[in-house]
Amino acid sequence: MLFNIEPYERKIFSLISEAAEELDFPTYVVGGFVRDRLLGRTSKDIDVVCVGSGIELATKLSEKLRPAPRLVVFQRFGTAMLKHKELEIEFVGARKESYRSDSRKPAVENGTLEDDLNRRDFTINALAVSLNKHNFGSLIDSFGGLDDLNSKRIVTPLDPGKTFSDDPLRMLRAIRFSSQLDFGIDPLTLEGISQFSNRLVIVSKERITTEVNKIILSRKPSNGFKLLEETGLLKEILPELNNLKGIEIKDNIGHKDNFYHTLEVLDNLAQESNNLWLRWAAILHDIGKASAKRFHKDSGWTFHGHEVISTKWVPKIFKRLKLPLDHKMKYVQKIVSLHHRPISLTKENISDSAVRRLLFDAGEDIDDLMTLCKADITSKNESKKKRYRENYDVVKVKLIEIEEKDHLRNWQPPVSGAIIMEHFNIKPGRSVGIIKTAIREAILDGIIENDYDTAFAYMEKIAVDILAKA
Repeated sequence: MLFNIEPYERKIFSLISEAAEELDFPTYVVGGFVRDRLLGRTSKDIDVVCVGSGIELATKLSEKLRPAPRLVVFQRFGTAMLKHKELEIEFVGARKESYRSDSRKPAVENGTLEDDLNRRDFTINALAVSLNKHNFGSLIDSFGGLDDLNSKRIVTPLDPGKTFSDDPLRMLRAIRFSSQLDFGIDPLTLEGISQFSNRLVIVSKERITTEVNKIILSRKPSNGFKLLEETGLLKEILPELNNLKGIEIKDNIGHKDNFYHTLEVLDNLAQESNNLWLRWAAILHDIGKASAKRFHKDSGWTFHGHEVISTKWVPKIFKRLKLPLDHKMKYVQKIVSLHHRPISLTKENISDSAVRRLLFDAGEDIDDLMTLCKADITSKNESKKKRYRENYDVVKVKLIEIEEKDHLRNWQPPVSGAIIMEHFNIKPGRSVGIIKTAIREAILDGIIENDYDTAFAYMEKIAVDILAKA
């Protein structure tokens, strides 16, 4: 092998070679495993291509392994998969593909190794290593992929127009690989993406979102998003973010470019957290600014209420992109809705009440919220940035103090609805909610202590008037 592999990997490759010789199937390791190992990256997913039946080859290999692995066969696609130790190995026969203009699902027929490499998306993914006895371990590089790998360059093996028109998802994959590997995209390949960006409409939202999430999770996601915007793909995927781009000037007064601000926040956050959903909150935290933007002669540009608009748009965007609508979406929505609160506390003397309310509203997500707020400090004015960071630290200290004293994360008032109903012998209804809310607000405002006896006494005091009006 031309790259380092583990002993158990060498053993599995030898067994695949043995099985392939018995079946007389020329066989190769192709694609991502070869690329990643040449880059010195770990990879546990192995794609094996044979000139013959991938299912037969996988079956023959499974007979040689002890203990016998679980073999999963996809008869319809002519593929098979098995797991061995840490490896997941997929087998497929070499294929030739042809596409219709209205679909990214190709018509497939048996082909040669050359046919199979021709259908690969990029030259760095069209590298193959022989598992055949006569030239075991030799590299097959039909398109100069090794040079492109060394030059850190994303290039299509065929004309970019054909590559992207056949399967428009490859445009997103180009940008994803560029973002993940910190590779540049060849100018002709990049031009091809711009030319065929409107072809993305034939790709399912699920496939698009999978690639976007990988861009978001890259080390510096702004690189990927700048390419999405430059090529026109962003307006196809997330037009709300694309609409933030640009600076408007009136009376010689301009505002910051909220698109690039968002990307800076995202990059700042990426240095602190690998949480995909917190990164989504960074992307969407200012998404409503394009709608909220107003110009006033006295105060200049304002974006009042943008957090309310952004919060409302979160579920709509998640639904459109087929992102989960469960607790993950609710988490993003919560972070977006609260992202202005911590810094706004610094504009006046911080009251314990305001800090309690923030702790109560953020709950267990308070640390993530504060991480986003810190990432949101992007001013080019160093003195202003220093002041914001000092304010942030003041709020953080206050949060710690109040939390240690009142324990408000995931807090519920000490007097429950059940206690209220039992004590006053009343049925569930609006009055119970009003009493419970009044107790909660009194504790958050610091009117009463956060303990059962004090809350119970306060309940008895306020309930008379509330129940009388019921």
